[in-house]
Amino acid sequence: MQIQIAGRNIDLGEALKNRIESGLEDAVTKYFDRATEGNVSMAKDGHLYEAECQVALPSGISLQSSAEADDPYAAFELALDKLEKRVRRYKRRLRDHHRPDSNLLPAEMVAYSVLSTADEDESEVDSGDVDTVDAPAVIAEQQTNIKTMTASMAVMQLELTEVPALMFRNAVHGGLNMVYRRNDGNIGWVDPGK
Repeated sequence: MQIQIAGRNIDLGEALKNRIESGLEDAVTKYFDRATEGNVSMAKDGHLYEAECQVALPSGISLQSSAEADDPYAAFELALDKLEKRVRRYKRRLRDHHRPDSNLLPAEMVAYSVLSTADEDESEVDSGDVDTVDAPAVIAEQQTNIKTMTASMAVMQLELTEVPALMFRNAVHGGLNMVYRRNDGNIGWVDPGK
């Protein structure tokens, strides 16, 4: 497994790097024979240290966790415990929901772009009709796989990750669907139909 370790506003010593590599490797290989890659980011913000762990599993799912503590080792251990719990839950759910996916189509690559709302027509900006002070500058672009899965599989994947929403192709009718975390803690499902 390839492990990338990065530090922001912190000097990572060899002992911490070795602990991160061995801890992440042990946590994942306990449940899966191999993982494709892992990323750990350590940051210092004031007196707190934040650890963010991410691991990509052979099935294509990416699991993340993060934690904060007064000590960098403690922050990493907390994040690692959360990640190991998610890997264990994912492995158990795979075993419980194991079905052959031979009838499912392969995931397709879809480009994702977000354009800034601040780029309005200059005549509107000059006349004062548009309030650009409150308009956030958003710049994001990424390539992502949209997997074909059932709604229950999508909910399982959403529960295992820290992402707020997950888009997927419904295995039943082939349309694009989305599951998301609601403000009340429940999970919502958007199915626009065919």
